[in-house]
Amino acid sequence: MKKTALHWKILIGMLAGLVGGFVLLQFDYGKQLTYDFIAPVGKIFVNLLKLIAIPLILASLIKGVSDLKDIAKFKTIGLHTIILYITTTIFAISIGLLSVNVLQPGKGISVETVQKLKQTYAGNKKIEKKINVAKEEKSKPILQFLVDMVPDNIFKAMSSNGNMLQVIFFAIFLGITLILIPEHKAAPLKDLFDSLNAAILKMVDLIMLTAPYAVFALISNVIVGTAGDWELLGSLIKYGITVIIGLLIMLLVYMMMVKVFTGKNPFWFIKQLAPAQLLAFSSSSSAATLPVTMERVEEHIGVDQEVSSFVLPVGATVNMDGTSLYQAVAAVFILQVLWPEGLSFSNQLTIILTALLASIGAAAVPGAGMIMLVIVLESLGFPAEKLPVALALIFAIDRPLDMMRTVINITGDATVSTIVAKSVGKLHSPKPKEWDDKLT
Repeated sequence: MKKTALHWKILIGMLAGLVGGFVLLQFDYGKQLTYDFIAPVGKIFVNLLKLIAIPLILASLIKGVSDLKDIAKFKTIGLHTIILYITTTIFAISIGLLSVNVLQPGKGISVETVQKLKQTYAGNKKIEKKINVAKEEKSKPILQFLVDMVPDNIFKAMSSNGNMLQVIFFAIFLGITLILIPEHKAAPLKDLFDSLNAAILKMVDLIMLTAPYAVFALISNVIVGTAGDWELLGSLIKYGITVIIGLLIMLLVYMMMVKVFTGKNPFWFIKQLAPAQLLAFSSSSSAATLPVTMERVEEHIGVDQEVSSFVLPVGATVNMDGTSLYQAVAAVFILQVLWPEGLSFSNQLTIILTALLASIGAAAVPGAGMIMLVIVLESLGFPAEKLPVALALIFAIDRPLDMMRTVINITGDATVSTIVAKSVGKLHSPKPKEWDDKLT
């Protein structure tokens, strides 16, 4: 009997979570029941994926770089990666600006709705925290993100997923040194990381066996958690649709890139990546999805580990196409509602530049989406007293849009990884393995 593919199981779990969340809302104890017994299942699953993210990056990147044998190859991979990530981010921001200027969702928001949003989220600690973090980020020197990439203590760097760029720097540095020392001296350490990499990948398999149930818990929690905002969500529907249209256009851009630059069937590409996309949607976390993205890209799409182990971790931290597109839509939407005089052509060019730089500079900051938005708005000279109102304007609908833009983020990473692999002759026939390999 043919097994049901994992992406179908996850999709069933998502639909069940959607229905389950609405059912739970019908009971007085539904919300508490979700928080006490259902939400923890999803949190444990996401924590498990985050748990193995840094060991996976460390092992796979050191192994990948050291296996290249030639530093020139790594330079080529790095250069292609940076160029493609910058290009796709500019594309994403431009698509966002085009969508929001054509559809103009801000014109449908009444003064009454703005006042209600302001009252609902007045003094919201999450909003205040994001504004404060954004101000701290903006006050740093322009090249501070480069300073932050170099750790002074690797063990301290490995203690937090927020320091992923520092771990990447160390792994690349160590991988390059293994190329430069005699083979017989490098072999024991390479064997160690090769073994660690294999063990971590098997951990991914074991964790993913629980994915359908975890996704049910994650989606149920989202539905129950946003229950009080239905009226506000309805008033922001045009804004939400604008973001979604932009994200769908960006998805089509990726599919075209895959077809043109690799010759692969774009629908086949999306199918292979589907479990990672569904997990990204459910968890809203590129970092948590990274182990799964790496597994799908390497085993199911055919990208050599030498490429994926560098391109994907870097992409998960600095390449935020979906988030950058969202910045463009959200910034112009806020200007349309709260500051129409700021809707100049020069300001929209500033949005492209600032959103591009913010996507790199604020990459390691938790909840980077709204923090990046504050940085973008402040670069336009947006009135400081209106910032809390601006964030309140989009706060109600931020979570579902965050889920969708995370899908685009990881799809962009996978697309660039596949194209880079093709450009350096590292794209081969896929060798997929079953998630329950050696378990049955």
